[in-house]
Amino acid sequence: MSKKILAVDDDNDILDVIRIILEDEGYEVFTLANGKQVFDFVGETDPDLILLDVMLGGLDGRDICRALKEHEVFKKIPVVMISASHNLNNLLLMPGAPDNFLAKPFDIDRLVDMVKAQLAA
Repeated sequence: MSKKILAVDDDNDILDVIRIILEDEGYEVFTLANGKQVFDFVGETDPDLILLDVMLGGLDGRDICRALKEHEVFKKIPVVMISASHNLNNLLLMPGAPDNFLAKPFDIDRLVDMVKAQLAA
């Protein structure tokens, strides 16, 4: 059975790119363009990994990540934050920190390698 990945970004073009790349690698990919629905969606799909944009049209992905990491059921799911801001080095040090960080624009091989590493951990 293939691993399930949830990608959350308010840019549908980025979601399409992520979905195409990761489906080609054999993953089952769910996309979500609205951060408000993350918890319902995670509960329904039970993803093995979440790719989460930092800026989600009025919502802060860091807050969503923190809430996921504090949630008794969802905290075990690895979260990789994605952002066009390269100035987020302290992101991995915050309470409720993501498991890793990927800067946009991202290299396809880097995305695939990071997904594989997180799912192997």
